Amino acid sequence: NKKYPGCDVDYPYIIGDGFCHGREYNTEVCGWDGGDCIDFNKKYPDCDVEYPSQIGDGRCDGREYNTEECGWDGGDCIDFNKKYPGCDVDYPYIIGDGFCHGREYN
Repeated sequence: NKKYPGCDVDYPYIIGDGFCHGREYNTEVCGWDGGDCIDFNKKYPDCDVEYPSQIGDGRCDGREYNTEECGWDGGDCIDFNKKYPGCDVDYPYIIGDGFCHGREYN
């Protein structure tokens, strides 16, 4: 990407496409994904996730999304955390879906 010469990412053409991409795209050297992540970073300055668009999308995502830094997944996990305190799983949205998922979900 000519605009961000120090930005070494797999898909430079998605920088500045209107969609906030996480991790290596959401860095100073990549212009905070060509400006796409500026609003996200203002709201969640310490939230470092791969898919920022999942924050506040209406579905409770687990682990790194369900943290104080990420606003408990942009508020999506507040009810889940009240109902299942201490439950730290990758896919909290599958709990109570009528299927036995085993291991950490039991």
